[in-house]
Amino acid sequence: MRRNRRDDWSRRLVSETRLTVDDLIWPVFVVEGSGVNQEVASMPGVARFSIDLLVEEARDR
Repeated sequence: MRRNRRDDWSRRLVSETRLTVDDLIWPVFVVEGSGVNQEVASMPGVARFSIDLLVEEARDR
C-alpha cells in the first residue's frame, strides 16, 4: 500500500474525500417583482427572492 502513495497524484487518488464549507452552494430561487421573500415549504431554510432582496441577502452572507 505504501508503494501506491509514493507520488502526490496517487496519494490524492486514494485519499479520503474532504468536504468543506467552500464546497457547498446556496440554492437560490429568483422570482419577478420587488420585495418578495417567500419560504419554500418543501425545503426548510430555502426561500424565493426578488432580485432586489437577493442582492441584500447575498451581501449579508
